[in-house]
Amino acid sequence: MDRFLSNATNRIDAKGRVSVPAAFRSVLARRNIQELYCFQDFVFPAISAGGPELLERFERQIGAADPFAPDANQMSLLIHGGGVFMKFDAEGRLMVTDFIRDFTGITNEVTFVGRADHFQLWRPEAFQAAQAQAREERKLAGSRS
Repeated sequence: MDRFLSNATNRIDAKGRVSVPAAFRSVLARRNIQELYCFQDFVFPAISAGGPELLERFERQIGAADPFAPDANQMSLLIHGGGVFMKFDAEGRLMVTDFIRDFTGITNEVTFVGRADHFQLWRPEAFQAAQAQAREERKLAGSRS
């Protein structure tokens, strides 16, 4: 498969690096992604990460809108002002920077969460809570239909 699926939690080492799960590294290798575009998620306390095509997708949306429209300005503020490029080290690790820590509250562990065409970095407890809430909301929505 060429999608980011499942989730895995890894410890941050003493130098502030975390290993990207092997399944995610395989997808990145198949897609020939050498550098990640990362941005602060719009909804969750998570960092979303993907290849350059992720940024390009958002820039196409921004480019198709009226450049003076509030939506286009907000999207640019979030995508450009809340985004960075990050590189892996030789062992497939990412540096857990203040950009990541300050937005997510991550301290000593990172949960990697597959989101099909990209993945996210979460504080483990926040991911568990968000997933439990989503499951409960889906269960309630199913019982109403």
